[in-house]
Amino acid sequence: MFDHAYQNYMDHAYPADELMPLTCRGRVRGLEPSRGDVDDALGKFSLTLIDTLDTLVLLNKTTEFEAAVRRVLSDVRLDNDIVVSVFETNIRVLGGLLGGHSMAVMLKEGRQHMQWYQDELLNMAKDLGLRLLPAFNTSSGLPYPRVNLKHGVRGPETRTGTETDTCTACAGTMILEFAALSRFTGDPVFEEHARRALDFLWEKRQRNSNLVGTTINIHSGEWVRRDSGVGAGIDSYYEYLLKAYVLLGDDEFLQRFNTHYASIMKYISQPPLLLDVHIHKPLLPARTWMDSLLAFFPGLQVLKGDIRPAIETHEMLYQVTKKHNFLPEAFTTDFRVHWAQHPLRPEFAESTYFLYKATGDPYYLEAGRTILDNLNRFARVPCGFAAMKDVRTGSHEDRMDSFFLAEMFKYLFLLFAETDDLPFDVEDYVFTTEAHLLPLSLSTSPYSSPIASNRTTDEELDDSNFDWTCPNTRLLFPDPAFPRNLREPIRGVVDKSCPRPAPYRYVFCVKPFKMTILPAQDFMANNPEHLELLRRMGVSLIHLKDGRVQLVQHATQAVSAVAAEDGVRFMQEMMELSSQQQKEQLPPRAIQIVSHPFFGRVVLTAGPAQFGTDLSKSVRGFVTVAEPYRGCSEITNAEYVQGHIALLQRGQCMFAEKARHIQKAGAIGGIVIDDNEGSSSDTAPLFQMAGDGRSTDDITLPLLFLFHKEGNILLEALKEYREVEVLLSDKARDRGDFCNHKPSAHQSQISTVELDESAAEEVSPAQEEISPATTAEEAPQEEVSPVEQQADSAQPKEERDEKRDSEETKEPRDDTDSNSQSVDEMLADWREDLEAFRQMEKDEL
Repeated sequence: MFDHAYQNYMDHAYPADELMPLTCRGRVRGLEPSRGDVDDALGKFSLTLIDTLDTLVLLNKTTEFEAAVRRVLSDVRLDNDIVVSVFETNIRVLGGLLGGHSMAVMLKEGRQHMQWYQDELLNMAKDLGLRLLPAFNTSSGLPYPRVNLKHGVRGPETRTGTETDTCTACAGTMILEFAALSRFTGDPVFEEHARRALDFLWEKRQRNSNLVGTTINIHSGEWVRRDSGVGAGIDSYYEYLLKAYVLLGDDEFLQRFNTHYASIMKYISQPPLLLDVHIHKPLLPARTWMDSLLAFFPGLQVLKGDIRPAIETHEMLYQVTKKHNFLPEAFTTDFRVHWAQHPLRPEFAESTYFLYKATGDPYYLEAGRTILDNLNRFARVPCGFAAMKDVRTGSHEDRMDSFFLAEMFKYLFLLFAETDDLPFDVEDYVFTTEAHLLPLSLSTSPYSSPIASNRTTDEELDDSNFDWTCPNTRLLFPDPAFPRNLREPIRGVVDKSCPRPAPYRYVFCVKPFKMTILPAQDFMANNPEHLELLRRMGVSLIHLKDGRVQLVQHATQAVSAVAAEDGVRFMQEMMELSSQQQKEQLPPRAIQIVSHPFFGRVVLTAGPAQFGTDLSKSVRGFVTVAEPYRGCSEITNAEYVQGHIALLQRGQCMFAEKARHIQKAGAIGGIVIDDNEGSSSDTAPLFQMAGDGRSTDDITLPLLFLFHKEGNILLEALKEYREVEVLLSDKARDRGDFCNHKPSAHQSQISTVELDESAAEEVSPAQEEISPATTAEEAPQEEVSPVEQQADSAQPKEERDEKRDSEETKEPRDDTDSNSQSVDEMLADWREDLEAFRQMEKDEL
C-alpha cells in the first residue's frame, strides 16, 4: 500500500508538494483552484517527499531513502516568495527534515548506508528554522500564524504581520521540533522561542477551570474563542506538553500537562465521549459534535498511563469507523455524520497502535485490519489513495495529503510488525505530532537559556497527586475479559450488533414486542419500567456531568419498526415539552443569609423553579435539613421542618415531588442543593427547575436551587451556627434591614414577609449579569448520606424558640471571636469567588 502511494507521488507529482490521485498529477500552489487555508501547507518545497523521509527508513526502504535525500538536497528550495502556515511548515517540513536527519545519522553510524552524509538535512532544517523565527516577533511571544519564506512577516503580501489571532495548537506545537533543532545545532534561540510561547499559553489558561480556549489574540493574549476540547485547534498543544517532558526531561512540562489533564477528565471527558466546553463555564457544553482529530487522544492517554478511558474512547471511535467505514471529519453525540469528509487522517490508527503496544490485546490488530481493508476497498484509486469527500456515499476528493504517507503507514506498519521487521528500536525515539522520529538522546544535549522561563510557583503545581511512572497494564487489568467488558456496552450504544444486510432489516433480528405508549410528560428518569420502554424504542439515556440527562434515539436499536416509530414520537413530544418549559425564562433568585453574624452580607445566587410561590414577596425563615435528605418520600422529621425552610439534596426524583413532600410536612420554602461535587454558579449555567409534566398548581411554597459550592456555604454556616435564617427573594435586600432589626422567633415563622421596596438594592452588579436560566429536569443519581442534624434539633420546639429569643438579645460578637473568624474566612473566600465571577462575566461581554 505504501509503495502504491509513494511511487505514484514520485511518478506523477514530484517535485510538486502533493499528489492529486484522481487526475494523476501534482498539486502546485497557484496553478490549481485555491482551497483557502488548506493550501497554506504548500510551499513549493516538495512537501510529500520531505514528510515521507523517515517513513522510508522505518519500512526498510534504505535505498529509496538515500535517493530521496539526494533529491531533497538537489531540488528543494526554501527561499520561495510564498506565504505558508507556520504550524504546518514546522510539523511537516522542519519535522520531516529533522526526522530524516535522525535516520541518516542512525544509518551512518551503522556503517552500511549514508556514509557520504555530512548533516546536509540538518543545515536545511536550520535554514528553515531561521525563516520561521520572524513569526515569533510579537510582544507575547506567540507566533503569527503565517510567514513568507522569503520576506518574513512584513512582506509584499498583507496576510503576514497583520493577523491578530492564532489557534492554541498552532502556537503550542513548536517545542519538539524547535528544541530538537537547538540541541542538534547547539543554537538555543529556537528552543527559547518555543518555550516562551508555551509559557505564555500556560499563563493565559483559565485559572478556575485550568483549560485553554481554541483561538487566542497573539498580541493581547485575550481568548477569541473560549470553547475548549481535545480536538481541532487545541489537540497537539496537550500532546506536546507531555512529549516535551518525554524528549527533554523537563518536569515542568509534565506538571503542566497533568494539571490540564485533570481538568480534561473532569469537564471534557464523558466516557466514551469527549465534548467541548466553555473555559469559564466548563460544565456548559459548547457543541453537540466531535471532530475526528480528537482520535489521537486515546493514544496520548496511553502515554500518560490512563488506560481505561483510552479503551472506552477508542472503542467508540472504532464503532463509528465501522458504521461509516471511516471517521467522518465530525460526528454528533449520537454518532451521525456532521461533516462527511475524511481526508485519510491517521489519528485513529495512531491510537490503535499505542493501545496494542500497551495491552498486547489482539483486538487492536483486528481494528488495524479494519482500517487497512477500508483504505483498500474505498480509498485506493489507480494513482494512489484518494480522500473521501463523503463517507456516506463513498465519493472521492482529488487529494492525498502528505500526512497520509508520513503517519498512516508508519503506525499501521508498527502495529503489525514483529521486532525483527524493524531496522531500529523505536523506543529510542519520540513521535512528533506528524509522527517524525526524534531521538531521546537529545535530552542529554547541553542547553542553557538566557531567557527566564515563567516558572510556576510550587504552590500552584503541587505534584503530590501526580504519578510520575505509568502503571503496568497487566496489574491494572489482571482479568483478560476486563477490556471486553468495557467495550461491549459502548458497542451497543453506537450501533446494534445484529447484522444489517440491508436498510431497515433490523426488524427481523428480534422477536416482535408489543409496545406500551409512554407520553413524554409522564416520563420519570428513575423509573425502571420507563427506562426499559425507552430501551425498546431505541432511546438511550446519557447522564451529563452537570446532572442533566440527554436523550438520544437510534432507530436501529429499537426492537421493531413500530417501536422505532413510537420512539420518534416520544422524542418529538419531549422536545415540545422542553421547548414549552424554556419559553418562560425566569431570572435567577437570591438566598440571603440574614442571621447573626452574616446580617445579609452573604448572598447566594439561586436557580428558580417553574412552579410554586412568586418571590416578588420574599420568604424569610430558619433553615433545617429534611429527612430523608433527598426528599423523595414522606418527610420523617416533619416536626422540625414545619415552619422552616427545608434543605434537600438533588437526585432520585423530580423537583416537584420534593416540593410536595416538604410542603406536606409544613415547610414554608425549600432549597435544593446540588450533589455534583464542585459545581458552582461560577462555572455552570444557571437553570430553572422544571415541573414533572403534570399540574403543579398544588405547590404553593417557593423552591430554589443552589449549586454544590454555594450550598456548602449554607451547610457550613448551619454546622457552625445552630440556627441560620435566610431570606428567599427575587433580589438581594439592603444589609441595613438585617443589622438594625432582628425579627423574633414568632415573626420568622411567617411564610411571607413584605419588605420595604424603597430600601432594596442589589448586593453586587453581578446579580444583573447572570446569564438567563435554562430548564433542567431531575436525573437519578447515586445516593449520598444525609447531612447530620444539628445538635439542638432534637430539643422540643418551645426550648429552641426560647433559646433563639435569648440569643437574639445578645450584642454581636467581636471580630476576634473564634467562631467569627471562620465566618470571616468563609466570607473572604466568597468575595474572591464573586470577584472571579465578575471578571468571567466581563470577559464574556
